[in-house]
Amino acid sequence: MSLTHLDADGSAHMVDVGGKAVTQRQAIATGRITLSDEAITAIRDGLVKKGDVLAVARVAGIMAAKRTSDLIPLCHPLPLTKLSVDFAFEPQAIRATATAATAGQTGVEMEALTAASVALLTVYDMAKAIDKTMVIEGVCLLEKRGGKSGDWVRG
Repeated sequence: MSLTHLDADGSAHMVDVGGKAVTQRQAIATGRITLSDEAITAIRDGLVKKGDVLAVARVAGIMAAKRTSDLIPLCHPLPLTKLSVDFAFEPQAIRATATAATAGQTGVEMEALTAASVALLTVYDMAKAIDKTMVIEGVCLLEKRGGKSGDWVRG
């Protein structure tokens, strides 16, 4: 298996996707942040002094996904047709799940991963005065749809 972001000399380059067909593509990524009961309660009850943590984190994730190619050097800028970030409370954690979609020549995995990551980082930023023990963990791709390599779902 060869790495597509390396040329014959081993130098990094942006992959030419110009000859690839435009197809519908979707990716879903997730991750979670562990928090103290006090921090979870403050977030759930809207008691964090900085504001509505999950609303701000959702917007931050969406904004970050739109800027993925500015953050990841060899990523193509993509016209996203959908980007959502959802949250679920778990025992001593909050899970973020991001879904990205486009009609394009390359996938949106990086956009979904970026959205989930930045959403979780925003939760951390907004709740750090309450809980300094938070841990962001398990950021991963759950599934991707479309493109030459087809569909993939984490087993």
